Amino acid sequence: MKFNEIPTPSFVVDENLLEENLQILKGVMDRTGCKILLAQKAFSMYELYPMIGEYLSGTAGSGLYEAKLGYEEMGKENHVFSPAYREDEIDEILELCDHIVFNSFSQIAKYRDKVLNAGKSIGLRINPECSTQVGHEIYDPCAPGSRFGVTISQFRPEWLEGVSGLHFHTLCEQNADDLATTLEAVEEKFGPWLSQMKWINFGGGHHITREDYNIPLLEECITRIQKKYDVEVYLEPGEAIALNAGVLVTTVLDTLQNDMDIAILDTSACCHMPDVLEMPYRPPLFDSGEKGEKAYTYRLGGPTCLTGDIIGDYSFDQPLKNGDRLVFGDMAIYTMVKTNTFNGMALPNLVIKDKNGDCRIVHQFNYEDFKGRLS
Repeated sequence: MKFNEIPTPSFVVDENLLEENLQILKGVMDRTGCKILLAQKAFSMYELYPMIGEYLSGTAGSGLYEAKLGYEEMGKENHVFSPAYREDEIDEILELCDHIVFNSFSQIAKYRDKVLNAGKSIGLRINPECSTQVGHEIYDPCAPGSRFGVTISQFRPEWLEGVSGLHFHTLCEQNADDLATTLEAVEEKFGPWLSQMKWINFGGGHHITREDYNIPLLEECITRIQKKYDVEVYLEPGEAIALNAGVLVTTVLDTLQNDMDIAILDTSACCHMPDVLEMPYRPPLFDSGEKGEKAYTYRLGGPTCLTGDIIGDYSFDQPLKNGDRLVFGDMAIYTMVKTNTFNGMALPNLVIKDKNGDCRIVHQFNYEDFKGRLS
């Protein structure tokens, strides 16, 4: 099947572009000796886990289901973090995961013996209280009142028994300079205990495969920490793995006019790309411009009953017409993992574009997928 023949809406992930990202990440691993994990919260298209596993060290999950997915579909190192673990899930998590990262000393006290008896590694998430983000505070784990990680005021060295690693995650789509700034805060507050650890996890949010990312500075940070504290360094980016490696293909269903030109698509911001509303942000759209930049401006919206189901205002060289195909870029990450079926919307098809340029449908969702969630 060729790209222009796939049904819409469809998420299409390009194997060649994904592999280009993986090669960049593998280069960082090879030059520094660090380990990079796939953070599944950003990208969980497990059909591609065998390819990803050829380059990366394993997976990171946010709970039982992601941990199980990484264990079953990649089968390499498997790390998990949760703000709090359920008693009825911890035994299965211990069977699946190598590293269990806890969010508090009370959780460690509750599960320490169980984890150590299983021969697994205990990690503690710390909060360096160093905010480096501007514009998307909803994703800032260092914001005041954050529920993520132990701050220095709550840190109790005498409770570190059995803990072999520290974990921090403070970034979101950021460059290595913000990591360097964060490491200064980590060392200032928690440096005295880093040498007691076997590993440290720098978390995610590192946009390593972005064109302007400062890879030499990243590698300098990794190497310095490894040598200074004699620890193994982990990173668990999600976006960097599939950054710009996928698109969302959609079709114009209708056009109308109400103070401006409007186009209704067969894809939805609230159902298929909820970050558009949560962040908020304006997703890139091929062959389009900013509002007013090109001759014809349209407000693009979805077919749900939510008034705010608006993707954004875009301009085009020609008027849009029913049946036109629009292709949104950078739609592999934080998209298919966050879709929902509000209003009975069908989820987009999952499609892989292979290295020869041919497309195959991995999964086509239907009514039973919607109904099954409600029974």
